[in-house]
Amino acid sequence: MFELLNQKGKARRGRLTTAHGIIETPVFMPIATKGAVKTLSSSDMEKLGAQIILNNTYHLLLRPGFEGLKKLGGMHKLMNWQKPILTDSGGYQVFSLSKMNKTTEEGVKFQSHIDGSYLFLTPESSMEMQKVIGSDIAMQFDDVAAGTSMRERYEDAMERSLRWALRSKTHHDMIAPEQMLFGIVQGGTHEDLRTRSAESLIEIEFDGYAIGGLSVGEPREDMYRITRHVCDLLPEDRPRYFMGGGMPEEIVENVRAGVDMFDCVLPSRNARHGTLFIWNQDPSTIDYMNVDATNPIWYKQLRITNEVNLYDESPIDPHCDCETCKTTSRAYLRHLFSVQEILALRLASIHNLRFYLRLMEELRKSIE
Repeated sequence: MFELLNQKGKARRGRLTTAHGIIETPVFMPIATKGAVKTLSSSDMEKLGAQIILNNTYHLLLRPGFEGLKKLGGMHKLMNWQKPILTDSGGYQVFSLSKMNKTTEEGVKFQSHIDGSYLFLTPESSMEMQKVIGSDIAMQFDDVAAGTSMRERYEDAMERSLRWALRSKTHHDMIAPEQMLFGIVQGGTHEDLRTRSAESLIEIEFDGYAIGGLSVGEPREDMYRITRHVCDLLPEDRPRYFMGGGMPEEIVENVRAGVDMFDCVLPSRNARHGTLFIWNQDPSTIDYMNVDATNPIWYKQLRITNEVNLYDESPIDPHCDCETCKTTSRAYLRHLFSVQEILALRLASIHNLRFYLRLMEELRKSIE
């Protein structure tokens, strides 16, 4: 159940109730692809303020696999994570990671990127795998078009995704009615295709709606335009999820367009490469509803491996409340990266994820 608590312009402050707890929105979901946010434990994620994490159906289907995860009792038990989990359907990874894939109306035959074995994923088998994972929110299985596709490919993928959405919903309602299911709005940067997709998904009726196929290389203004367009079409009483994006200023702009949920690899991936998100001022003093999304002067990115940090004993970020910033100097973190100490990745990941989670806390306050 989704409850809309307050609104400022189109920005929404909401509350989503799931089987494993309540999620205050807008929310950022750290990505625990294979059952962990890289270098961090479930306890770490709870201390950082994560309300929900994302597991990847494709990767978990390969290892530990359907039967293996069934024996293990699902991901909440395996991870010792008591809060909500969202699973993607596996569609994107089938197209981006498999060595070979062939799409038919029935589903997708693909070759594992791990051992070359062949698997077949359909809307029905995706629903079954997401049930075994035990996620609170499942995603429909969709046909993913590359970000550089022609209109014809976007239209074909959108229409097939609608047919697969109906199959996903029908099978899901039979096997996992206790689990929420989101539909995915497709159609590239074409507003008419997005409209057809959104209206058709609303007719099928899902628990929430995701905006897919953006943040894949299109111009930023096109991403903002399509997000605004889709949000205006979607029902007010269902959560809206922007899949896979993005930078802090993009999240702020998309919250202002009416998006409730986000996930992105950027905070943890950038951390592992020594790039940290740093507040330029106390985050509680920023007017997020009016900041310039094209010129985000309220934060910057710090390359901790740069030589300027060699003897800098100041904290990573004086405005941050994370464990790393309370205990670690820039000089020490730079040293850990320079000697390839694994602790560097952990400390940097803690900071960047806390930055994103704190951003969502401040956005919720701004809308309240």
